[in-house]
Amino acid sequence: MLPHSNMPREDNQVPLLSDQDVAYDSGEKVHILGINEPDEEGSSVVPPFSWKKLWLFTGPGFLMSIAFLDPGNLEGDLQAGAIAGYSLLWLLMWATAMGLLVQLLSARLGVATGRHLAELCREEYPTWVSMVLWVMAELALIGADIQEVIGSAIAIKILSNGILPLWAGVVVTASDCFILLFLENYGVRKLEAFFAVLIATMAVSFAWMFGETKPTGTELLLGVLIPKLSSKTIKQAVGVVGCIIMPHNVFLHSALVQSREIDYSKKGRVQEALNYYSIESTVALIISFTINLFVMTVFAKAFYGTEIASSIGLVNAGQYLQEKYGGGLFPILYIWSIGLLAAGQSSTITGTYAGQFIMGGFLNLRMKKWLRALITRSCAIIPTIVVALVFNTSEAALDVLNEWLNVLQSIQIPFALLPLLCLVSKEQIMGTFKIGPALKIVAWLVAALVIVINGYLLLDFFSSEVTGVIFTTVVCAFTGAYLAFIVYLVYWGFTLSVRRHMLPAKLAQGME
Repeated sequence: MLPHSNMPREDNQVPLLSDQDVAYDSGEKVHILGINEPDEEGSSVVPPFSWKKLWLFTGPGFLMSIAFLDPGNLEGDLQAGAIAGYSLLWLLMWATAMGLLVQLLSARLGVATGRHLAELCREEYPTWVSMVLWVMAELALIGADIQEVIGSAIAIKILSNGILPLWAGVVVTASDCFILLFLENYGVRKLEAFFAVLIATMAVSFAWMFGETKPTGTELLLGVLIPKLSSKTIKQAVGVVGCIIMPHNVFLHSALVQSREIDYSKKGRVQEALNYYSIESTVALIISFTINLFVMTVFAKAFYGTEIASSIGLVNAGQYLQEKYGGGLFPILYIWSIGLLAAGQSSTITGTYAGQFIMGGFLNLRMKKWLRALITRSCAIIPTIVVALVFNTSEAALDVLNEWLNVLQSIQIPFALLPLLCLVSKEQIMGTFKIGPALKIVAWLVAALVIVINGYLLLDFFSSEVTGVIFTTVVCAFTGAYLAFIVYLVYWGFTLSVRRHMLPAKLAQGME
């Protein structure tokens, strides 16, 4: 169980939490070798590196990386490749690096405090603020889930040769809730292994496509190393950066890292966990960057400079590839569909997982996991089935819907990033594990850049979509309230102090 800081402690013993929701019960956590052994050199000394321990800590980073590979990201990749060619590969690399920084901060928060982001938002912000943050997180999750489920449904429709319509694919995809519940019964490591198989499926599928299309190696290398941006590709560039950071993923990673046993009474053990999580998260995002690179270069090679480049999306991408490259040993249409299905299925399951932590953390609900998963799944699946029935026959309508869903995601980003940065910067929350001045400046610059880029997306979208006096008035009023709330979050974060408790990281500081 996690520590509950409201209770007194004696002799540096951490009391058990019994009245609050926790990410993982003690029996569910992965046992780390040597955690119960005494440290001969002192509690502040980090144990030497161990490959066996790295293996035991490996898992949360790969679950986190799936959000970088969801159907929304794949659509951004293929559109960027088709319209901008190889010229935005450098931006994909740096956007992934920015995403890695945000996710490492999320992991740092979870490891150093023994709480995940949703729990800390509930504990540190006023009740009305935490409720607004919860609603925003749920809306972001529903928007992401609709895109992911629709992506899976498209793949199922292709693989069934059109026998299963879009809405039927949505129903099939909804069953992932039961897959999650089934795997959870067998432990965290089995769940992580399942996701590893799905990531491997994506890697093999898109690498196969890469081999089939044979992109130009020199242009690929130049695209990664030499920054290049033109006015014609600015929208695709903004899209590449904008879809990297998913609000629900920031909440998710801070909870996933609590699936390992950590001795919070020893600063060295906490730092050891941070080191291993940093390594495995970096490796996971290098793999996700490579997969995204495969997709972008395939469509750059196939469609850059063609008349159909601007009309390619998830719905018709496989068909266009089939028309250009034909069948072969295994038709490229089906290779694409298998990769898309793995991306959609894995991201919807992690979305369900994130939904459990978000709901439990913000509302402090202690309920059975199957019930929480069912509630979380229903919140997304019901609107998705409606969407599938309405937009089943119209590719153009699906594209418009996707734009609105991207807008919904962009609106939510500050409500995950700002609380995260405020919390990891505070010694009262993080103890000795708070981020230093240099990292703090870099993190805030990255956050500001991401928010500005998404603000540009919103401005560009609304300037073309908002018409009429009433609609314009509503949007302006919403924008004013939105900006005021962001300012309030920043203000509250900078004036944050100890309000209700000291967290385990502070215990580590006291042990020095």
